[in-house]
Order: sequence, then C-alpha cells, then structure tokens
Amino acid sequence: MEPTSPEWQDPALPSSWYAASVPSRPPLPALDGDAHVDVAILGGGFTGLSAALELAGKGLRVTVLEACQVGWGASGRNGGQVLSGYGCEVDTLERLVGPQDARTLFDFSRQGVALVRDRIVRHAIDCHWVAGHASVPIRPRQARSLRAAMDALVQRYDYPMQWWDQATLRSRLDSPRYLGAMFDPLSGHLHPLAYVQGLADAARSAGAVIHERTPVLELQRHPHPALRTATGTVHAAQVLIAGNALLDNIAPELERHIMPVGTYIGATPVLGAERARALIRNDMAVSDTDWVLDYFRLSHDHRVLFGGGASYSSRPPPGLAGVMQRRLWRVFPQLHGVPLDYLWGGYVDITTHRAPHWGRLTPDIYFAQGYSGHGVAAANLAGQVIAEAIAGQAGRLEVFERLPQQAFPGGRRMRTPLLVATMALLRLRDLVW
Repeated sequence: MEPTSPEWQDPALPSSWYAASVPSRPPLPALDGDAHVDVAILGGGFTGLSAALELAGKGLRVTVLEACQVGWGASGRNGGQVLSGYGCEVDTLERLVGPQDARTLFDFSRQGVALVRDRIVRHAIDCHWVAGHASVPIRPRQARSLRAAMDALVQRYDYPMQWWDQATLRSRLDSPRYLGAMFDPLSGHLHPLAYVQGLADAARSAGAVIHERTPVLELQRHPHPALRTATGTVHAAQVLIAGNALLDNIAPELERHIMPVGTYIGATPVLGAERARALIRNDMAVSDTDWVLDYFRLSHDHRVLFGGGASYSSRPPPGLAGVMQRRLWRVFPQLHGVPLDYLWGGYVDITTHRAPHWGRLTPDIYFAQGYSGHGVAAANLAGQVIAEAIAGQAGRLEVFERLPQQAFPGGRRMRTPLLVATMALLRLRDLVW
C-alpha cells in the first residue's frame, strides 16, 4: 500500500497485472509555467478524464493535472467491475432523498454503465469488455436480503435482474460456497487501466491537455480559482477536484467526508482457456455480499483476478499474500496450491453511508468523490454530469447535491481508529449471523 502524501509517491504505475498487460507509454510532459484555461482539473482518473473529454468536446480549453501517471490511482488498479447503482443499496438512497430522487439516481447509474460501453465503441478502446455480473450470498439471511433487494429493483426500478437458485448458479460458477445469485445482465467488467488510458487518449484527441508528474500543491480560491504546482499555476474560470482518496489536504472540507480504505487484488498464473472457463463458464464478474467482500472474474488471458479484504488502518494486513491465496482457495477449492503471480492494492474512498458525494465547493469549484468501491461506471458518470453543470446544465448534478453528507467522526486524528473498531464489529457480524 502506498502512502497518500505526494512526497512519497512514485510516479510510475504501481506493479500489477494490469500494468504488466498493457504496452508501456512515455509520460506526458509535466506542467512548465503558468497557463490560463476555461477548466482546470485535478486528477487523471475516470472522473477527471471523463469531464475533460466532455468539456473539450464542447470547445472549452481544458487542462488536467495528474500527480503521477494517468490511471495511477484507483482508476488503473481496481477490480474492473462496471456496475449499475452505487456503493449503497437503493433503500439507503430512498431513506436519504425519498423514493422519487432515489429512482432518478439509480436511473442515472444505468446511464453511467451505458456511457462506459458507448465510449469503448466510440473511441475504439481495447479494454476487453464482458457483460454480466452476479451478486452471490453465502448465508441464508444474505440470500433472503438479496432476493428482496432484487425484487425491489425489478418491480419498482424496472431493472432486468434474474434470480438463480444454487443449482443454476453452479452451472455457471463452479464454486460450492454460494447459495444462489442475483444476476445483472447489463453490468459487466473490463481492463480498467486499458480503459482509463483509452479515455485519456480520447480526451487529448478532443483537445484537452494532460500534464503527468505534476502534483497539485494548493487549490487557490480567490480572486479566481487556480491549481498551483511546483512548476507553475493553472488559472481557470472553473476547477474540478477529482483526487478522491489522494487529495492530501488540498480541500480539507471535502476530505473529512471520505475515508481512504485499502483493498487488494491478486492474479493467478495463466490457467489456460479450458481450465479458466470451467470456473466461470459465462465469463461474468462475481462479488459476494459480505461486508468485507470477495470479488473476482477472469482476465482475457485466462487468469483469475481475485479481489478481497480491506484495510481501514492505512496498513496492509499481515501476511497479505497468504490471506489472499486462502480466500481464493476457499472460493475455488480446485485451485488449491495455485499461487498468485501478482498482488497489488490501493485506496478507495468511502462515505459514511456509501452514497456518492458530488457537488460544488463554490460556484466555480466542483468536486466528485465517495465512490465507495463502486466507481468505474459512477466516476465516468460524475465527469459527464459535472461537465454538463460547468457548461450551464446543472440539473443532474443538483439531484446528487440533494444527498445529505456526514463527516466521519473523530477528526483527522481519531476517525481512522474509530472506523477500524466499527469495521471489526461488522466483520464479526458477517461471521456469526
């Protein structure tokens, strides 16, 4: 796990199967001197690049400042699952904003998945898209809850979910661990680093300027917004803050609403097409419903990509490789003894209720954060929604702004220990219920 402070950041892409499976790219030039643009964007991940693509396509002058390389953070090393919805369930959205806005927000999330698929086609991004995702319960109470959630989505949200009993699931997923599945045919999975690099290429082709290896040191707010770096300042009419878990005190009023959480992914050796497809016959992505969940899928070169575990203390768990291998073997006993060729981690940013946190700090400073581990489609959507607002059409953003937000208790010093204690109780709940 990498520290978040910029002075510790290695600008090279972290070691992962994702980084090893795409062609190397020369870094884009760092900022050198001052610039004056219409929109300055902090962060070269899904959110920032999505916004840059949209805004440059509208003819605006856009500059993106990325501290390391495009996709260096969560956008280039996540589980690759492209899902409708958000990090929270729809009943949480209904509790926060009522049923009408909850339905609207969920429909927006469907647009986010469609947006990703459209961009893959429109910009010819070679990122190995595969449709299909299954949420799988381990315990009877989880199966009952998941079935009720599916019924709500089908009946009240007109979403085409399918319920698979244990036998049907086993015909697609060769694991004895699960009791059934809620199958989503519209969600799917992709190679996230290949996708984010393709998104950067599309944004540059539209006219956006991207500076890599250019960490932002300060958000200047008056008299006009600007992003100050060690090598120059980008002055802008409007600014988008899209640093998520890696802001490092750039905007303290945003950071107190999110918590960086470590999560980890491993990749097996190449298993061969026949052996890999015997594990997941329809090539869908899968995630279980534990609070500290496992999620997994096949890669295009016939590996198992297996994610799981979480660290709420900014340190990886002791014996991480062994822990991840045992979790993999618990799901697929037939892989017992198969090691992990790669193992990597990174931070996701969670909110207290796992709902997204998007909006405006001032009339000319926008932000999006709080994807809570559910960000591939949502972050692409956020960039588009904020680009619309910058261009004068803020209707969709205003719905997100109606989501109430709560800061994590304990302040900068105590919020992590309090969260660690809370997560320990939730892990215990998963074990005993």
